[in-house]
Amino acid sequence: MEVLATSSASSTYPLFTLDNPNKPFSFTFNPIIISQVHPWKSFPVKKIEARLLCRILCKRTNLDNSGSWRSSTNAICKHKFVFHALCRPNKNFTSQSGLFAIRHGHLLRSWNTSSHQKVNSHSQKIREHFSVVFVRLVAAMLLVTSASVALSNTPSWALSEENLLFLEAWRTIDRAYIDKTFNGQSWFRYREDALRNEPMNNREETYMAIRKMLATLNDPFTRFLEPEKFKSLRSGTQGALTGVGLSIGYPTESEGSRTGLVVISATPGGPANQAGISSGDIILEIDNASTESMGIYDAAERLQGPEGSSVELTVQTGPEIKHLALTRAKISLNPVKSRPCEVPGSEKNYPKIGYIRLTSFNQKASAAVKEAIDTLRSNNVNAFVLDLRDNSGGLFPEGIETAKIWLDKGVIVYICDNRGVRDIYDTDGSSAIAASEPLAVLVNKGTASASEILAGALKDNKRAVLFGEPTYGKGKIQSVFQLSDGSGLAVTVAHYETPAHNDINKVGVIPDHPLPNSFPKDDDGFCGCLQDPAAACYVNNVQLFKR
Repeated sequence: MEVLATSSASSTYPLFTLDNPNKPFSFTFNPIIISQVHPWKSFPVKKIEARLLCRILCKRTNLDNSGSWRSSTNAICKHKFVFHALCRPNKNFTSQSGLFAIRHGHLLRSWNTSSHQKVNSHSQKIREHFSVVFVRLVAAMLLVTSASVALSNTPSWALSEENLLFLEAWRTIDRAYIDKTFNGQSWFRYREDALRNEPMNNREETYMAIRKMLATLNDPFTRFLEPEKFKSLRSGTQGALTGVGLSIGYPTESEGSRTGLVVISATPGGPANQAGISSGDIILEIDNASTESMGIYDAAERLQGPEGSSVELTVQTGPEIKHLALTRAKISLNPVKSRPCEVPGSEKNYPKIGYIRLTSFNQKASAAVKEAIDTLRSNNVNAFVLDLRDNSGGLFPEGIETAKIWLDKGVIVYICDNRGVRDIYDTDGSSAIAASEPLAVLVNKGTASASEILAGALKDNKRAVLFGEPTYGKGKIQSVFQLSDGSGLAVTVAHYETPAHNDINKVGVIPDHPLPNSFPKDDDGFCGCLQDPAAACYVNNVQLFKR
């Protein structure tokens, strides 16, 4: 006989039908779990107890000693009988296959038959099939997840050429900018919002969107450069520039609440220098435009222009306010001037001093310093003075290479971000050509950026004695990145600490000794102050190199 198990969604209990060739009938029962469901790897058998709800006619089945089946008919099920499930019921009755023992009055022991081997084989096939399906399912889930992540990193809509340029600028900031909180905002969300909401239908609108993005960082040194500005910046670091010869910056905390832009340095011989503008002066207006809220790079652009054109400046020197008209000229950025300076009556104490004035760090700086040292040595100098006053900086690598000229070993600068020291620049002395002669370094508030790195390295490594006044205090480093259309970004990538781990931002490098207020900034005047004890600027050459 066969017993077929079925179930209905509307029925509380499963319905079992006994296949009787003579008289089909059915009964319902409430299953009571006797043993726990075995794991998938085990042979899934359940023993259940069923309580008949009605009297039925059925076949009584006996199992003889040989293992073969014999049956006899009885009118009422008062004896033991066995149901062999041939299929798996639905979710309301969970069992894969096996023997069910039903009792009516007595408990029947479940019998194991040769069908178990078939069931085992069937279960093994199911498990193998399930494993394959499971692996495929996991692979499909991973593929979908990867696709979702990839799609989340890029907008779901088609990107135009203007969008791609904006994204190029966004990625540059994302990779290089020092502050990984991006001034306390979600940088990824800003990208998505900008691509949805900012108009980028032409190049000018895209440039405006990039400028707006950079403004959210609240960093005046991180700025966008249109193609012409980027080209002009590169030409400035390569040795030539057309303008008035001014290096400008923002007023420092020590300068109080003064409005406008401060003059860091005026290039010797340039139009501004010839007009009497000097370090510390305040530029109030450029061509009648107030500088109170003007950025330094906007101001620099206004100061530059075609050779021979004019620009009007309103400049404050102390309490005096001057209105000046300057004619732009080509500024030759030869960064080094040098000369030997003889000191009478000091045959035993540095009778001949080599004076080197370094005005900027362009691509020629370190090579020009080496050349000046060689020239001065041919004049038998036995000490050096390096004048970094009004040197507003320039190329960071040139500052590092210049420091290596004077140091036989040691740390030059620590490069740091918000998580601490990121990189260390040091030297093993292989590039040193003047590591032994006495050295004095002159600094002032116009000494900034790369020149502060050099001054700090020479001071902290006890290679030089510093004279003058605290430096400007620009302790942040910018790198310039070119975009695909020829425009560029100047990005604050780090801040630096001196070898003694001093963060000089807005503080500056503190010199060892002051200089007289009247100390000149030209080479002839410098030599005169060493040679004439009666001069107001006189400095004893022995004291110049004493710690």
